[in-house]
Amino acid sequence: MFSPRLPMNQAAESAIAAPDVLVARELREHREAFEATAAALNGPFAAALGIIEQSLRQGGKLLLFGNGGSASDAQHIAAELVIRYAANRRAIAAIALTTDTSALTACGNDLGFEAIFERQIEALGKPEDVAIGISTSGRSANVLRGLRQARAMGLATVGLGGGAGGDLPALCDAAILVPATVTARIQEMHIMIGHMLCKAVEQRLGLV
Repeated sequence: MFSPRLPMNQAAESAIAAPDVLVARELREHREAFEATAAALNGPFAAALGIIEQSLRQGGKLLLFGNGGSASDAQHIAAELVIRYAANRRAIAAIALTTDTSALTACGNDLGFEAIFERQIEALGKPEDVAIGISTSGRSANVLRGLRQARAMGLATVGLGGGAGGDLPALCDAAILVPATVTARIQEMHIMIGHMLCKAVEQRLGLV
């Protein structure tokens, strides 16, 4: 049962867009982000794909991580690689560092939230692996620390970011940045890019 609508002042009431206006505005933002991303993607995408392909051909694995919606993207992309994306094929080694609640809560409690990815990379990372950090702002402390740890251990690093990238590009061998400022639009482009990487990896490894 719906609760009665709470009273609102006139200014707040007028700020609420009609559904068709909201849809048009959101789709316009999405289209602008898509077009800007398409124009900026080719070089960084190819660089990231080359790093990932080389790692997998050498028996390496992908370690993906981020916070919030970016954590969901890390899990989504890892699942597409481990199970399947476009076709049935052999599994591709990928781990989302956002899923082990015991490790995450133990590290958060004992070492601090900023160490949750750094610590897992220290435990699981090998020089032939790739660390893939996802941060719409490029300023997430735990993502940046994870990438620093990966670099210190000799892993290749790839970043998915947005806008000017914050501190992310300086820590990445390849950084794919969505030229947008709205977090939701950046996240929408990130999962599209993730899907394209999955498809490209399957093709480059001759698995489809």
